[in-house]
Amino acid sequence: MAVTVTHPGWRWTAAAARLLLAGVFGYAGLAKLGDVQVAGRTVAAYQIVPVGSAEVVGAMLATVEVAIALMLLVGFAVRITAAVTAVLVIIYVVAIVSVWVRGLSIDCGCFGGGGELSGGAQWGYVVDIARDVGLLAAAVLLIRVAPTPYALDRWVLGMKEA
Repeated sequence: MAVTVTHPGWRWTAAAARLLLAGVFGYAGLAKLGDVQVAGRTVAAYQIVPVGSAEVVGAMLATVEVAIALMLLVGFAVRITAAVTAVLVIIYVVAIVSVWVRGLSIDCGCFGGGGELSGGAQWGYVVDIARDVGLLAAAVLLIRVAPTPYALDRWVLGMKEA
């Protein structure tokens, strides 16, 4: 169950986390929507879904990321959106760890591009996982904190700005 945090500092920190996640997911989703074939090749490089489904999965992930970004940007259904974001980030981390454990050398394709790399990607995986853990922390903060300032949720719930 979510805990309502009333201290204004936490609400403003959560507002910053909301905008950070909106920016990251918006940029990532739009970069992939710009070229769904590349997004499909990136998904295929993970060798988790069948190659024939990879382009559909890539386009679907990009669309979900843009939807998450828009919902967070306007602050609508923030807790639910943050929970979906947290689940998606956990899936991303598991996918990266699975590639690492299997000894594959790929670019995560998190912000477009992606695919197989010729050299080792060990440090790249560490950086990708660290970034995703930070994004997961931001999502968890949003789940825990009451509606943030300048969010549509505050207007819908009839709350004053903190």
